[in-house]
Amino acid sequence: MIRKVLKIVALVALVALVIIQFIRPEKNLGDYSGVIAFEKETKPSEAIKTILRNNCYDCHSNTTVYPWYAEVAPFTFFIDHHIEEGKEHLDFAKWNTYSLKKKDHKMDEFIEEVEEGEMPLESYTLIHGDLSQEEKELLENWVKSVRTALQSEM
Repeated sequence: MIRKVLKIVALVALVALVIIQFIRPEKNLGDYSGVIAFEKETKPSEAIKTILRNNCYDCHSNTTVYPWYAEVAPFTFFIDHHIEEGKEHLDFAKWNTYSLKKKDHKMDEFIEEVEEGEMPLESYTLIHGDLSQEEKELLENWVKSVRTALQSEM
């Protein structure tokens, strides 16, 4: 009896897994033109741009480079949720819509999350690797200079 129930449960789970493969959230496929205003205003060095492109823009802009497993549900939904949530907190593509005060606050939160190891997310770093201490220091120094420039404009 238990064996029969387990077979039915396994079959239902398999059918559900196949069905959800056909349900696709809209992809976040822009290009880097969305972050031009951000980069123009904040003047990141090439090293900082590389860090941002490799660790931040996937979830915090309109430009996501999807890994191969993003085509397989339920990972599709997991990644889509992270992108939506990331853009709610900070969307570099909307930088020019933020007030000076909000920009300063976003940069403060940005570096705080990096320093505390909250960003990039652990689920992201498992596949993509984490920021090195040197990269964190580069980001910290850059963010300080961005905040200084923003605060001088306020």
